[in-house]
Amino acid sequence: MEIHDLLMPDAVKSVSVVSSKKTLLHALSDLAAQAHNLDAETVVRALQDREALGPTSVGHGVAIPHARIEGINEVKGVFIRLDRPIDFSAIDRQPVDLFFGLLAPVNAGVEHLKALALISRTMRNAGICAKLRANEDADTLHTIITETQRLQAA
Repeated sequence: MEIHDLLMPDAVKSVSVVSSKKTLLHALSDLAAQAHNLDAETVVRALQDREALGPTSVGHGVAIPHARIEGINEVKGVFIRLDRPIDFSAIDRQPVDLFFGLLAPVNAGVEHLKALALISRTMRNAGICAKLRANEDADTLHTIITETQRLQAA
């Protein structure tokens, strides 16, 4: 599994104004609806239900909101970079500005876990995060996320 299989170029966005966790989850859901032809309300409900179990932030300004979605047949990703970080109940209590949303089929099991591990490894890389924070063009953000994995594998 590679990130470019999960994250299409049109599923990446830089957003200037998001004021809360709720607004961010709606933005992720809207992006998923546009990029992956999903129902935004279904996605936001699933993400909110998952967040209710515990925060999906991983520290250092990064969160990986994820949920299982009825009706999809493969793991899909969306990415949002914020100009200004927001409180996302992070484990390190730092505000979050990089969000990689992951949506998986209800019965994905191992594939969902593999995707989470892949995204987590990628987003723990301080160099990648610094490049993402320094750019706001969606195509550039997509390239940074997807090409870094390919370069590390080479």
